[in-house]
Amino acid sequence: MYSVDVIVIGAGVVGLSCARRFSMAGYETLVLESEESFGTGVSARSSEVIHAGIYYPERSLKATLCFEGRESLYAYCESRKIAYRQIGKWIVATNEKQVNELIAIRDNAHRNGCIEVDWVDRLEMKRLATELRCEAALFSPRTGIVDSHGLMHSLVADIESFNGTVAYRSKVLSVELSSPRHFVVRVGDLEKTKIVTRILINAAGLNAPLVATTIEGLSTSIPQAAYAKGSYFTYSGHVPFSRLVYPVPEAAGLGVHLTFDLAGKARFGPDVEWVELPDYAVNEASRDRFAAAIRQYWPAVDAKKLQPGYAGVRPKLRTRDLLVKDFVVQDESQHGIPNLWNLLGIESPGLTSSLALAEHVFSTHRKLA
Repeated sequence: MYSVDVIVIGAGVVGLSCARRFSMAGYETLVLESEESFGTGVSARSSEVIHAGIYYPERSLKATLCFEGRESLYAYCESRKIAYRQIGKWIVATNEKQVNELIAIRDNAHRNGCIEVDWVDRLEMKRLATELRCEAALFSPRTGIVDSHGLMHSLVADIESFNGTVAYRSKVLSVELSSPRHFVVRVGDLEKTKIVTRILINAAGLNAPLVATTIEGLSTSIPQAAYAKGSYFTYSGHVPFSRLVYPVPEAAGLGVHLTFDLAGKARFGPDVEWVELPDYAVNEASRDRFAAAIRQYWPAVDAKKLQPGYAGVRPKLRTRDLLVKDFVVQDESQHGIPNLWNLLGIESPGLTSSLALAEHVFSTHRKLA
């Protein structure tokens, strides 16, 4: 029976970041990924935005880890020559009611440490972006975009350079407790393999709640998975803006916003569609609805130039029919099992927070060990 120090379930950006952190510290680390490559789930279907940490409730994990994570991520990308651009973004209010909401967002951003987020009045915005419908805006200079595939490729290289391993086509079937501090992880389909580890990190993204149910002795209640599908449309014409453009946020997301890839191609999204199971098809019939949402802040958008792009699914959580608003990081203090971490509901800003979240798990392990 094979034995390692650490097993991380899931080779998305969060799982790879955790594996990198433990392998850097000298732990023999194995990443188990059910798919044929890294980052094929949530991590491959985001807007690739490096968030500043503006929206999240003060002292929440999202607020803390996003703020810390953006700095770590920029530094990491710079040191590894991973493509990124600190492009900045505008959050725009298109009517007087939204101006009051924008004030609240600015105040929350400053409480979260994002003191660089600045107010831009209507006249200044007219000078900066003549085609933008805007009563007022916030400017976030620390928002950026990143090559998420290049980031994950670098994380895999780091893991392997520290003698860690990423194993693909390795689906976790169940986890048994062989002793209070050791886990037996059963892997495979037809040919089943058992691997012993003393540290287990469940970073399986959309499947993390399901994986948690397979862990023997897990007494804590596991939140119910809730899937919020978000589609993106690309734009084939010229976009007259130099920054990302976000509307005032909506209930389950940040609204249909404008982002760019590193080649400068514009895309709009995501919307919010609740689905029973993950589904990645983009409905072309949504074009008019997207155009109507975009027209709120860019009246000149040409609906005919919107083309179906791609879709992602946010791994949200529900408890008692209420949406969980923060990351859920379960450790021994929640479930009573030493050296087990369940990382649940790691949606946006999970990409931005990935390195800081890995540091959070590692430092908590050192405190509890």
